[in-house]
Amino acid sequence: MTKEFTTQERRRILAFVREVIGSELRNAPMPVAPAIPELDERRACFVTLHDCCGNLRGCIGNLEAFEPLKENLVRNALNAAFSDPRFPPLEPEELNETVIEVSILTPPEPIADPLNFEIGVDGIILRQGGHGAVFLPQVAPEQGWDQRTTLEYLSRKAGLSADGWQRPGTRFETFRAEVFGE
Repeated sequence: MTKEFTTQERRRILAFVREVIGSELRNAPMPVAPAIPELDERRACFVTLHDCCGNLRGCIGNLEAFEPLKENLVRNALNAAFSDPRFPPLEPEELNETVIEVSILTPPEPIADPLNFEIGVDGIILRQGGHGAVFLPQVAPEQGWDQRTTLEYLSRKAGLSADGWQRPGTRFETFRAEVFGE
């Protein structure tokens, strides 16, 4: 894994993501990304938004890196705030009550055994035919799930039955993430 961001860099990244969302709400020009060299590297990320009570308010990201991290942060911040199909677009009055979390991912790697992932350390991706789903590393511990329960919920998220993860031809990948939030 590449070097982790310092506490100060994390604060600057979170402030940048907040500014991106605020600029969109105000129809203002987008802010300039902080001058952190790693933001120019091709990396994938997720941006997660929670309301003041800790409930999910939006979460969008990419599993594969295809652009500089600073651009991926902008893309996913805007999509989490305004285009997550599970939630209405964020309203201006909600921004101050919204808590932002960023997950910067390592490239996914295939695993042969679906039970070969570590709760709270590895994110997991399930792919089966035209179905697919992902959980970030922090999801299972937040929900109190063990490996099998995680795989059952992952199967359901992919639109399969709870035991879908056990079907032949189902593929799995894991990744790690540097997760930090406000």
